[in-house]
Amino acid sequence: PKSLNSNALSITDPSITNETFPSCFHLGKNHNLSAGFSWILSNAKKDDTDEEIAKYDGKWAVEEMKDSKLPGDKGLVLKSRAKHHAISAQMLRPFTFDTRPLIIQYEVNFQAGIDCGGAYVKLLTQTPELNLDQFVDKTPYTIMFGPDKCGEDYKLHFIFRHKNPKTGEFEEKHAKKPEADLRMYYTDKKTHLYTLVLNPDNSFEVLVDQTVVNSGNLLTDMTPPVNPPAEIEDPEDQKPEDWDERPKIQDPEAVKPEDWDEDAPAQIPDEDAVKPDGWLDDEPEYIGDPDAVKPEDWDEDMDGEWEAPQIPNPACETAPGCGPWKRPMIDNPSYKGKWKPPMIDNPSYQGVWKPRKIPNPGYFEDLQPFKMTPFSAVGLELWSMTSDIFFDNFFITDDRNTADRWAADGWGLKKAAEGPGLAAQMLSAAEERPWLWVVYILTVVLPLVLIIVFCCTGKKTNAASPAEYKKTDAPQPDVKEEEEEAEEKGGPGEHDQVSGSSSPNYCRSTLV
Repeated sequence: PKSLNSNALSITDPSITNETFPSCFHLGKNHNLSAGFSWILSNAKKDDTDEEIAKYDGKWAVEEMKDSKLPGDKGLVLKSRAKHHAISAQMLRPFTFDTRPLIIQYEVNFQAGIDCGGAYVKLLTQTPELNLDQFVDKTPYTIMFGPDKCGEDYKLHFIFRHKNPKTGEFEEKHAKKPEADLRMYYTDKKTHLYTLVLNPDNSFEVLVDQTVVNSGNLLTDMTPPVNPPAEIEDPEDQKPEDWDERPKIQDPEAVKPEDWDEDAPAQIPDEDAVKPDGWLDDEPEYIGDPDAVKPEDWDEDMDGEWEAPQIPNPACETAPGCGPWKRPMIDNPSYKGKWKPPMIDNPSYQGVWKPRKIPNPGYFEDLQPFKMTPFSAVGLELWSMTSDIFFDNFFITDDRNTADRWAADGWGLKKAAEGPGLAAQMLSAAEERPWLWVVYILTVVLPLVLIIVFCCTGKKTNAASPAEYKKTDAPQPDVKEEEEEAEEKGGPGEHDQVSGSSSPNYCRSTLV
């Protein structure tokens, strides 16, 4: 494909409110769109909703991102908060599931973050009644795919509506929740590429930024399962009245021992305990505060007889205790409690009763759930408490390589322009995981400090200064005579060899 950065989105007034928007939507291989393809705003109202919020009156615009790194690169932007939004686009021809895979991908940027709202896309089922002007939440869709978040619940939906071959009714099938941590994609305010791959062998992959975050099989990894059980519990079967579900029963032959005393107390006074010396039996533990004074407004008729507040008895501060001494209580070794017969296995135990199984009258086996209902339009039907959600480069194809090339020419440009340096990535990661600062210090800062200390405080090899010789009685060489002898010989002295300009400055090199 060509280099695709949505320059075809050429509306100059972002506040435009007419019914159509130029397209940032593309189909690959045998699904090309005409030049007149456009988005269509819904004029419908939601059913069973208060009149004030029932209308799909959320605003859309075609504009650049607020912090765009690619001038002229425009996308479709959800502009309103706390509003219902619905916009859709008719495909030139329906997508039919046969022997080729389905790949759908598009870009989303939560420019202001996201508190509660979705950015998922719906592939609208081909039906004679499909009217994009009346696109609502109940409009039939084949697949719903994309990010959704409320509170701390980060979701990445993949839902498809499966048609029951016996009844013709549709039922939603939800993919298992991704195990990957999705938080970053909703909080980093960068453009992310969401991709869904469905294969004719019923396998699927969900990717974010071309990395698999969820995968599975339509037959085994959807809830509820595509195919119902072959047998079900008989709704008319009832548990017999004499059915015994007790695994254990009291031994009917057990007899209480004659020496079993059910009236023995659980605790008794410790007969071996001795009252500590100095215990003040006649002193109360608390006394009235001698410094307390009855309030002037105290009315004994209304308030009763006034009594000084209680304070700890000062006489007890140095004594082991005050008041009548009592022996401490200990566990009674003879205590056995109320006698009960021991439990034994129930010889009549029949297990937990379950209704008998009968053939499921609604059973069917669909071994090719990939062959879903054809879809003929793409729609965004969203509610969001956050505005400025940016969408771009919707792409549907049956060729994986084409989708990858398209991603490289579209999302790849944004990734390169928005991508932070290593330092910014490390700081961003540390904001979410503060413990990473410890790792950074141990792996980066500490080794650097050790290198500087080693290089700057290493052993010097220069000759000792005259001042150093004065500290000892060692004979000092006559440096001047040696230099004169060297000059006579015409060669450099020993001092020049040690401290000449050819010696590297390791400390300076390390700091640089």
